[in-house]
Amino acid sequence: MASQTASEREQLNPPSLVQLAAGAIRRMILSGELGPGERLIELALTDRLGISRPPLREAMRLLEQEGLILVQPRRGATVATLTDQDVYEILTLRSALERTAVELGVPVRIPERLDACRAALGRMEEAARAEDRAALVESGYAFHASIVAVAGHRRIDEIYASLHRQLLLCMARNLHVRERYYEDLDVHVARHRHLLELIEAGDPRAVLEELAVHGERSFSQR
Repeated sequence: MASQTASEREQLNPPSLVQLAAGAIRRMILSGELGPGERLIELALTDRLGISRPPLREAMRLLEQEGLILVQPRRGATVATLTDQDVYEILTLRSALERTAVELGVPVRIPERLDACRAALGRMEEAARAEDRAALVESGYAFHASIVAVAGHRRIDEIYASLHRQLLLCMARNLHVRERYYEDLDVHVARHRHLLELIEAGDPRAVLEELAVHGERSFSQR
C-alpha cells in the first residue's frame, strides 16, 4: 500500500474535539475576551462550546501545558497572569534576540528569507480587517519570529521559539492596551509594515532604532 501524503493524513486526521475546544479558549484569551486572572467556569464553557466536561478538562490541560492558564486545587482554572517583572524579563529578552538577529541578518543576504515576513504581515492585515484580535496576535508573533529568522541563526531561532506562549500573552496584553489608548488595528499593522520596509531597505541602524520604540518601550508607555 502506498504511503500517505501529508495532505492525505490531514484529511484522515481532522482536529479532535479537545483540540477544537483548546483552540476556541485560546482565541478567547488572546483576543482579550478572557482577561488575566479570570476564572474559567466549566459549566459556562461546556454550554458555550457544546461539549461535555471530559474533553473540556483535557483541553484545559493542553492550555495549562502551554502556559496560557493556571489550574490550582480547589480554585479551578484561571487565565495566566504575568507580573510586571515577568513582562519586563520576557520583552527585554525578546528585544535582545531581535537586535542580535538584525545585527547579523540586515542587510538580508538571502532575499527568500523575507518571504515569511511578508506572508506573516499579510495575515496580520487580514486579521485586522476581520477584527480578529486573536489571529492578529498569533500572526504578529509569526512576523517577529520571521524577522529573527533572517539572521539564519538556528540557536537564536530556537530560543525565540521557546518564548512563544509567553510572548503571545504579552502581545495580547499589549494589543489590548494600545488599542484602548493609542492606536486602532490598522495603525498597529502599519507599524509592522514600516518595520518590514526598513528591513527591506537594508539599513540595520534604522531597523534597530524602530525596534527600540516598537518593542518593550512602546508596551510600557502605560
